[in-house]
Amino acid sequence: MGRYLARRSVHSAIALIGLVVAVFFLARLTGDPTNLFLPIDASLEIRKEFAHKHGFDRPAIEQFWSFLKDVSQGDLGYSMRKQRPAMELVLEAYPTTLKLAGLTMVIAVVLAVIVGALAAYRPGGVFDRISSIGSLAGASAPDFWIAITGILIFSVHFRWLPTSGVGDLPYWIMPITVLALRPFGLLVQVVRAAMLSALSSAYVKTARAKGVREHSVIFVHALRNACLSVVTVAGDLAVGLINGAVIVETVFGWPGVGKLMIDSVIQRDFPIVQAAIMVTATAIFLLNIVIDLVYVALDPRIRHQ
Repeated sequence: MGRYLARRSVHSAIALIGLVVAVFFLARLTGDPTNLFLPIDASLEIRKEFAHKHGFDRPAIEQFWSFLKDVSQGDLGYSMRKQRPAMELVLEAYPTTLKLAGLTMVIAVVLAVIVGALAAYRPGGVFDRISSIGSLAGASAPDFWIAITGILIFSVHFRWLPTSGVGDLPYWIMPITVLALRPFGLLVQVVRAAMLSALSSAYVKTARAKGVREHSVIFVHALRNACLSVVTVAGDLAVGLINGAVIVETVFGWPGVGKLMIDSVIQRDFPIVQAAIMVTATAIFLLNIVIDLVYVALDPRIRHQ
């Protein structure tokens, strides 16, 4: 186990370094921040002073080496717009994103397990057909389209829900619903397929022959063995939620790291962009390792291999 963790950590570190290099140079292809931060009529001297202060007057490779030196010391720079440490701003916004993604994933998994298990109990029935059509639609519809349509219907037309921001329960309904549709749709299909295989197995037939209650057969015997594939897909979807939250947060004005990142890209606030991507990538790598460990714990054969 120790060798496995060490190997995964090395692979993740290499991938993170490659990502940092790509983000650093690609961010600077978006243009000169001087044109955004200074007035149009700013004099040449003021522009040169601003560029020198932030190092934009140096060659890109020198800026990169300076950036690596600062990162090695735990310094990801200051926001040019907010004049605060970039990492501090990212860590302030991250809990909001994690709350949204975590709550969304819990709701999506619980509902998908229930719907998928009930659909597999009577394959080809009315409930199975309705759940299959609904899950495929949820997995296929674009997040931004659902979000905008939801705002037009429930916020603009009926005025039932707020359009943006964070607050009590009504503020959470649309962001969670939009973000949960895709993982819910995919997980329903996975749970249904795994449950169909489990319900046709010999141990389920034996349990039924012994007179075990039907709900115990479905939700204890069959579902327990179907959890392996569910955990694998749910882990990948949980990782995707962190990235998918960028669109939802932007549409609904959700003050998370996704919206912070998009705003910083538009404003060419490079330190925040770099800090947000590094923190997000690190969180994704750690989450992948945790998912692998959970999978190993559920299936001892993988541990043996």
